Amino acid sequence: MGDQDLSKGEERRSKIMTVLKTQGRITIQDIMDKFGCSEATARRDLDYLVKTEAVIRTIGGAQFEGISGMREASFNEKRELLWVEKETIAARAASLIEEGDVVGLTGGTTTYLIAKEIKARRNITVVTNAVNIAMELADSDGVQVVLTGGVMRKNSFELCGPLAEKIVEGLNIGKMFMGADGFALEQGVTTYSELEAQIARLLIQRSNRTYAVIDHSKIGKASLFGIVPLSSLNGCITDAPLSEELSTALVEANVEVHIANSRS
Repeated sequence: MGDQDLSKGEERRSKIMTVLKTQGRITIQDIMDKFGCSEATARRDLDYLVKTEAVIRTIGGAQFEGISGMREASFNEKRELLWVEKETIAARAASLIEEGDVVGLTGGTTTYLIAKEIKARRNITVVTNAVNIAMELADSDGVQVVLTGGVMRKNSFELCGPLAEKIVEGLNIGKMFMGADGFALEQGVTTYSELEAQIARLLIQRSNRTYAVIDHSKIGKASLFGIVPLSSLNGCITDAPLSEELSTALVEANVEVHIANSRS
């Protein structure tokens, strides 16, 4: 009896993985409906898959993060990649920030460096859903920090979910600087996390101007979840010239392109 139950469980989890790989995500309710199991069984299956497969839990379900052989790098891993280039992007972004601004920063290594750039400024308010960015600015005398609530994602230190969204809905942001995992003509601005995509969209909706801050390794690539199309941006700041096709499309969409190739 035990062996039979085990084989049924393995078969069900295999089918759950098939759905995740083809659709990118699945909910607890989907599993219950598709496979006729209880909520407790569905949750146990997802907990098992999180430990054994390229799957992460989300509120009410799970998402697949093994698409195209890629995986989401942690903040500490990203710190080892193109740090100097990201510093130049952060410096260019900081040059757009003026005294009195209300600035939004999503999580990410480049946005973290923007926080470091403006730490000594005066009379600036920073709205962020990233715990590490808030901590970086915590001892700044001239920067007021508004940190959303929510559930923290360990890879990015970003707070996500309904609590974060509820707080963001009541805010008014002047200039939003958004990190991303992908920036492509057709797919737009993308990320590995559905939850991060959702909170980023809300932050953008509450902002007057939105800038994507992306190093050249993200250009022309797309991650699993779309945040916004490129036409929703007011500007993008990167460290290398864009392709003619992408540059033309951004100009036609009235998106400012800032190439930050030095700190001057």
